[in-house]
Amino acid sequence: MTRKINLNADLGESFGAWQMGNDAEMLRLVGSANLACGFHGGDPLVMRQTLRLAREQGVSVGAHPSYPDLQGFGRRRMAMAPDELEAAILYQIAALDGMAKVEGLRVRHVKPHGALNNAACADRVLADTIVRAIRAYDPELILLAPALSELCAAGHAAGLPVIEEIFADRAYLDDGQLVPRSRSDAMIHGAEASYVHVRRMLDEAAIVSVSGKRLPCAIGSICVHGDGPEAVITARYLNERLTADGYVLLPLPSVGGCSP
Repeated sequence: MTRKINLNADLGESFGAWQMGNDAEMLRLVGSANLACGFHGGDPLVMRQTLRLAREQGVSVGAHPSYPDLQGFGRRRMAMAPDELEAAILYQIAALDGMAKVEGLRVRHVKPHGALNNAACADRVLADTIVRAIRAYDPELILLAPALSELCAAGHAAGLPVIEEIFADRAYLDDGQLVPRSRSDAMIHGAEASYVHVRRMLDEAAIVSVSGKRLPCAIGSICVHGDGPEAVITARYLNERLTADGYVLLPLPSVGGCSP
């Protein structure tokens, strides 16, 4: 039996002379790319170059907005008033969308980055602020959000199309949140281990925590972090193995949003 699934990666995160990841190779392997918008990485030239590469590979693109934390790569939570944060998210979506239009593309989804994404998974007020910004810009944009998160719930409540994702290279706690990076068991290392982790969750239709707890959810996308040293190898392995398993790998708009 065939099943539609999406592979996504966070790309376009280089900045000036600082290089992050191998975007050209990743874009040959994933169906959708979440592109940095300048606040944690991704300067204007990098944004435009990555958009061109995505267009060449037929990869759908989305905005990957963050806290304004370039020095910390967006991995530090910041105390921002809701209207200030909403404006910052709008600014980032609009910047990428403007570049995309010049390159003959459309921004099709939004996936928050780093600390902003992690905090919104547990903080409904923050999640609602992110969702308001997305709806204000374009209510047809897909929200790509971690499965079972408050961000997912906020997107559904606001009527956004929502696709729930799991992480190929991150472990989960019993409440469905990611294991903090400060813990030694936060990351899944190696392509085979990532595949086993993903297939278990797909087969169970659930997040499976480090303790073995099963949390049922609708899985539409799998994220491979593009900044890791094993990113390309893992993405290629997942692409090949899932295809061999009968999965059809598609861009996010072709997977479609899920119901609450």
